[in-house]
Amino acid sequence: MTEQATGAHHPQPRPRNGGSQPAPVEHVTGAQSLIRSLEEVGADTVFGIPGGAILPAYDPMMDSSKVRHVLVRHEQGAGHAATGYAQATGKVGVCMATSGPGATNLVTPIADAHMDSVPIVAITGQVASKAIGTDAFQEADICGITMPITKHNFLVTRAEDIPRTIAEAFHIASTGRPGPVLVDIAKDALQTQTTFSWPPQTDLPGYRPVTKPHAKQIREAARLITQAERPVLYVGGGVLKAHATAELKVLAELTGAPVTTTLMALGAFPDTHRQHLGMPGMHGTVAAVTALQKADLIVALGARFDDRVTGKLDSFAPHAKVVHADIDPAEIGKNRTADVPIVGDAREVIADLVVAVQAEHDAGHVGDYSGWWEDLDRWRETYPLGYEQPQDGSLSPQQVIQRIGQLAPEDTIFAAGVGQHQMWAAHFIDYEKPATWLNSGGAGTMGYAVPAATGAKAGTPGRTVWAIDGDGCFQMTNQELVTCALNNIPIKVAIINNGALGMVRQWQTLFYNQRYSNTVLHSGPDAPAPTSAGTRVPDFVKLAEAMGCIGIRCEDPADLDAVIEKANAINDRPVVVDFIVHEDAMVWPMVAAGTSNDEIQAARGVRPDFGDGEDD
Repeated sequence: MTEQATGAHHPQPRPRNGGSQPAPVEHVTGAQSLIRSLEEVGADTVFGIPGGAILPAYDPMMDSSKVRHVLVRHEQGAGHAATGYAQATGKVGVCMATSGPGATNLVTPIADAHMDSVPIVAITGQVASKAIGTDAFQEADICGITMPITKHNFLVTRAEDIPRTIAEAFHIASTGRPGPVLVDIAKDALQTQTTFSWPPQTDLPGYRPVTKPHAKQIREAARLITQAERPVLYVGGGVLKAHATAELKVLAELTGAPVTTTLMALGAFPDTHRQHLGMPGMHGTVAAVTALQKADLIVALGARFDDRVTGKLDSFAPHAKVVHADIDPAEIGKNRTADVPIVGDAREVIADLVVAVQAEHDAGHVGDYSGWWEDLDRWRETYPLGYEQPQDGSLSPQQVIQRIGQLAPEDTIFAAGVGQHQMWAAHFIDYEKPATWLNSGGAGTMGYAVPAATGAKAGTPGRTVWAIDGDGCFQMTNQELVTCALNNIPIKVAIINNGALGMVRQWQTLFYNQRYSNTVLHSGPDAPAPTSAGTRVPDFVKLAEAMGCIGIRCEDPADLDAVIEKANAINDRPVVVDFIVHEDAMVWPMVAAGTSNDEIQAARGVRPDFGDGEDD
């Protein structure tokens, strides 16, 4: 939905103190009103770049504003930084850009936040209201452009509407199913004199997220759980969004059912917990993928049955009844019919399920999953995650990522790019707590890691933040290291450098007869092959140093731990480590796109034998 702010009447601002005293009124410009509104909603950090249409908003930032502005090098970096900030802190992230190309450069991170349900507010400048629709200089209909990828957006043409709009934007972004909201403000609205008072009276009559689940549905779900023989708790990112991890652990241990956590839910349930089977999906563990396939009951909590988890949809979990709980009613039944649909906030749903399951237990109805666990334990013992060391003595990318995780300080946040390194980081680092794993799941946005890590570190300066990036991803947004160097944001970046677009190369290996068309990154078709890592283009160590960072290269497995420990010890500036790894390493397990999860390969050409006599 897009709201065009017109000259229509809006309710006057609400008085403070429950109505006993009128709210104090300040005479300000629209731009000053914007900054004051951001302060009032609790925004402490904005990532952005000034430009003509948004320029009036930048002037009041110099007047002792409580809002810290971080000047990024590209608007895409601002959007991903806002996302990383939101994912790490649980607060609404904020980014700002000017009209036209400034606004359109935010489209990718807005789409990314929309797919992963991340609460951000994007504020863009727009040409003067009288010029809208005339193809004026740097005009773009950013509300129209982002309509499919925002939870809501606003076009504001009156200065007096700014406080109400900002209050509504933050409320919409952070409640219900979180998501991005865009506020586009005409330049003359920022320049006009107006009055400011807080809080404003908001007007969202059609927005009433349902958070409390229906008691009858909860009781039916609890009954199915205790009656099932092969249940699985399928946990999605909604559990993290609802801050429901403590409740989830109670439910899992009460039921004794196995738990799978999606790529977006890593950290929602401790990786090392006895009941955790790992991540399901295209590159999920054999135990997690197979458990879902052979389950007789799937309890989906804040998950959306996306194609990367289900594989070929009509062959997914053919024997399972489905309990599907989600805050967004549009997700229930969208891909898989739910036998028990539950609309509600994951924290309230799980808390109520705990009570209902306990009531079933008290009535003597306790599930017996002993045979199920015999199967699950056999699968995970027979097909554990693992990797082979390269025979030429080069670095294994899996080992690099695993050691980064093992040597990192407690409560380290890991932000991954997209590709092979993302999957290895999901598999070979243990995530025991929420808000320790950030990645681009739904959109799969290359270039996410460095700016997202920047936002995470800006929002949690006391925690170590590692960006696990590939050499392809890194070359898309590495300019934000300048932002880090100049703004005292000392992130650490691990470049898993295999000289190629690794995941695309893996597909070319498996499905295109090893025809490696346009996936080599470090040299062109007419350039001589590099004789060493140091002659690759670009030289990431020199590039890092040019951007004010410490650059380190690691090629020898014998140096691995010392290099990682050196990087961990540097906390006064950003650190970039160029890990030169073997180019042929591949991500396993794997379910080929468009195929059934029954066709999972534990390793290249190795199909698991489940030894149970079933073909399903």
